[in-house]
Order: sequence, then structure tokens, then C-alpha cells
Amino acid sequence: MKVLRRIAKRAAVWLISGCLVLNAGWMGMPIQAWAAPDVTTPSYILMEASTGQVICEKDADMRRSPASITKLMTLLIVFEHLGSGRIHLDDLVTASAHAKSMGGSQVYLEEGESQTLDTMIKCIAVASGNDASTAVAEYIAGSESEFVKLMNEKADALGLQNTHFEDCCGLTDSDSHYTSARDVAVISRELITKHPEVFNYTQIWMEDIVHNTQAGASVFTLSSTNKLLKQYEWATGLKTGFTSKAMYCLSATANRDGMELIAVLMGAPDSKTRFQDAISLLNYGYSVSQMYRDENKDPLPVQKVEGGIEAELNLAYAGPFEYLDTKGSNLSQIQKEISLPGSVTAPIAEGDAIGEAVYKIDGTRIGSVSILAAQSVDKAGYKDYCRKVWIMYLMNR
Repeated sequence: MKVLRRIAKRAAVWLISGCLVLNAGWMGMPIQAWAAPDVTTPSYILMEASTGQVICEKDADMRRSPASITKLMTLLIVFEHLGSGRIHLDDLVTASAHAKSMGGSQVYLEEGESQTLDTMIKCIAVASGNDASTAVAEYIAGSESEFVKLMNEKADALGLQNTHFEDCCGLTDSDSHYTSARDVAVISRELITKHPEVFNYTQIWMEDIVHNTQAGASVFTLSSTNKLLKQYEWATGLKTGFTSKAMYCLSATANRDGMELIAVLMGAPDSKTRFQDAISLLNYGYSVSQMYRDENKDPLPVQKVEGGIEAELNLAYAGPFEYLDTKGSNLSQIQKEISLPGSVTAPIAEGDAIGEAVYKIDGTRIGSVSILAAQSVDKAGYKDYCRKVWIMYLMNR
């Protein structure tokens, strides 16, 4: 009888647990609760890309030597110049003696050798070529030192507090060349959200290029330094780095079911650890995170205008709303409240903030999206008021 009671008790526990799991699934909550990630790398951060929300971190603001993840800023500058039309993928970039002299990771460009910018980007993103990075920097800015100025200006524009660059590839051991895990995550986010075409390069595992020099043509195989591409099925990039001073660094990106995560690790003791720790961080992020997105396609009321040529104003959302939850909240309980004034006073410029859509869970505000004027409304003058009176007279005859 005791055995039967024990079996019945265990069956009841399993039945109740099963019901709880199913209920959690129906309520839109994460079914599996994961422990904190097991990470031994001294500095790291895990960030969701679309919102920039940090999921977990450790010593993320510590200044460290970045080694070749420096090239993320180099790539960001390159893609910004491509986007502006100042340079093009089919431009020919010629390697200088200075570029050829770079040590460390390289693709063995010869002085005077030309490659298309497209090929040079592959050399940087796939094989981490210091020579290619320097050649591209010189092509864009005239010299590496002038290009480094652009890198530091961009760091300032992004509000990076713990970043300063001395070269374009990370080969230097200078104490004045530093960044932090958080700043690298911000750079990575800027790169992949503003220039997602970078993934066309960072997802390449292996590809041949051709060296055309005075000695003739020779084939060189670019092989990715990011082993995560083979070790993690959702990996999309992004950049590795190593020097004896920086140790092993990595900015890893992944996309699973439309959720894009960035894991940055700095100062890992060996290459294997940095990739294992990246997988631990990414798995943790996907296990605890769920994304809520409102495209904001619902119609908005018209806004009353005082003292304007027009009496009403059309409104528009500033954009969609995204919220990353890591607490297991029931996202179906999110409520949206439209907050608008009773009226606004002309003049009003298109794009002026008029109100906001506020999002709450259990009465707690979790974020908002601005509601903007969809068109301009000029202030009414004497002639405008006379015209309105005349129109009203004609309509009431």
C-alpha cells in the first residue's frame, strides 16, 4: 500500500507540474527558468539589439585593450561612408607600404596591390586583416591617423565614455587604445541595426580572393576567425580579437526567431572559453527574454487646434513600440493608453511632439512612443479669420 501511495503521490505531482507548464505556455510566459549564465570571462555584457536593453553584465565599463574588435568601429565608418555615397563597393583600394607592413592577422597584401572595397571588407570582417583595415582607412581619410580621428569622433557621437582609439585595427599595445564591453556592444548595435548588410560579410565562413601583383596571380583563402559560426546555429557574426595584452575578445551576434542579441566578452583566458561563454550568454538571453512589439497601425484621433489656419490636426505615431521582458511577465496584459492634450495652439510644425502612447503592465509604466503632428498648421492671421467668417456665412445662407 505504501508503494502504491508513493506512486500515486508522484503521479499527482507530475500532473500538477504539467498543468502549470501548459498554463504558463498559454499565458505567453517562458516555460523554462534558467539559472544565471556560467561565464568565466572577466568582462562581459549581453544586450538585445533593437531596444538596446542590457540583459546581464559584469564589469562592463572596465577599460580594456580591444585587440581586433577595434575593427568594428572601422567597419562602422566604412559602412557610413558607403551609405552616404562617398565611396562604393566597386572602388579600387590600393595597399600602401604602411598597410603592407602591418603584422598580426593579415591577408598579405603587396604594396601597390589593388582590391575592390567589397573584397577589402571581406578581408577585414572574415580574416581580420590588419593590412586590409589600414589600406581602407588610408583610402577613406588619406592616412590612418586621420581615419583614427574619425573613429574617435564617432565614439564621442555615440556617447562612449570608456573608448579611445590609437589605430584602425587594434594591433597596438598602447595604453591609450582602449574600450569597454558596454561600448563595444553599443558600437556593434549601431553597426548591425543601421547597416545590416554587414551580415553579408560576417556570416562568410570561407572564401577565396585573388592577389594580382607583379609576381602574377595567386589565390588566397579567407577563413573566418569566428568559430561561433560553426558552433552556434543562430550565430550571425560579428568580430573576434586577440593580443597578449587584450587576451581573447569577442563581439558575438545571433538571431533566433527574430530576436537579435549581442554578447561582448573581453579578456577571456583562451579562445575556447570566449566561444563557450558567448554561447552561455546567448542561450541565457534567449531563455529569459520575450519581446513585445506594437506596430502602431491603429488610427489616432484628430487633434483640435486653436488659432490655426486649420481647426484640426492629423496625428501619427513616431514608430513602433518594442519592449524586452526578462521577468516572465504576461505580455498579453500590456495596456496602451493614448495621452493627448485637449487642444494645441498654432503654429505647429510637422513632426512636433503632441502627446504619447503609454504602455503599462499592472499599472506600471514600461515605455512610451511619441505621437507627432502629421502636418504643419500655420497660425491664422486677420485675412484667415475673415475667410472663415465668409465661409460660415455662405454655408448658413
